[in-house]
Amino acid sequence: MIGFLLYKIIRGVLFESPLVIIAALLIGGVALIIFEMLFKEKETHVADMRDITYAQAFAVGCAQSLAVIPGVSRAAATIIGGMFVGIKRVAIVEFSFVLAVPTMAAAAGYDLFKNAGGFTPSQFYLLAAGFVISFFAALLGVKFLLNLIRHHSFTGFGVYRIVVALICLT
Repeated sequence: MIGFLLYKIIRGVLFESPLVIIAALLIGGVALIIFEMLFKEKETHVADMRDITYAQAFAVGCAQSLAVIPGVSRAAATIIGGMFVGIKRVAIVEFSFVLAVPTMAAAAGYDLFKNAGGFTPSQFYLLAAGFVISFFAALLGVKFLLNLIRHHSFTGFGVYRIVVALICLT
């Protein structure tokens, strides 16, 4: 809903500002590191994504809305939001990727609808091929990330974001 309501601002202002993207990368990296230092998972936290309450899902959706800002990681926003409202790391990562399917489909579909006149028929074939390849790459990525988070924190991802932001500033 946020993306739909703010579409013109997102496309016309935020995507046109490299400084917004760099700042989001930097702030997001610092936030990930600080969150990892302060967050302690509890036994009472939700361990299975099927047990996530509607209130928790709504909170995760609100956190996800921050990703309309270029440079804000949708996955990181939902994962931090979910952990903040009492969902265990593995459960929120799974939920985050399940949540990505309708979110990305809606965003891509709306953008395609708004810009379909600029595509040639051959470009639609390329778009379809890219969709299929991206789907399978995402499945592999999810499997990799789920395995990674079982043994590591998100601190490395935070450091990566900071380094990328600093490189972009130079």
